[in-house]
Amino acid sequence: MAEETKAPSAEAPAASEGHTHRPPSRGPRPGGGSGGPREGGRKYFRRKKVCKFCVEKIESINYKDVRLLAQFVAESGKIVPRRLTGVCTPHQRRLSCAIKQARNIALLPFAGRAM
Repeated sequence: MAEETKAPSAEAPAASEGHTHRPPSRGPRPGGGSGGPREGGRKYFRRKKVCKFCVEKIESINYKDVRLLAQFVAESGKIVPRRLTGVCTPHQRRLSCAIKQARNIALLPFAGRAM
């Protein structure tokens, strides 16, 4: 009996040692998970996002074009990341600079509406 009570404390590292503890997995994530062949596969096919600026051959991103810039700003006022919009890296850099310029001269808001 004495050996059984000591065994769990020896296996688990102490919290004061600086180790981070991850909670146990709660099963597959909603939305597909890993999508392995044994799990039945994915239910849908996600199309690869393409850069809007490359497709439409838009050369320059102008800070005065508020309609275009507003598509890439969330309601909260944050710049939407490229993994969500599908914009390529060079265009995302120019886009964020143009959004910041438009914010500074009050064409776009810094923050969204307060509720």
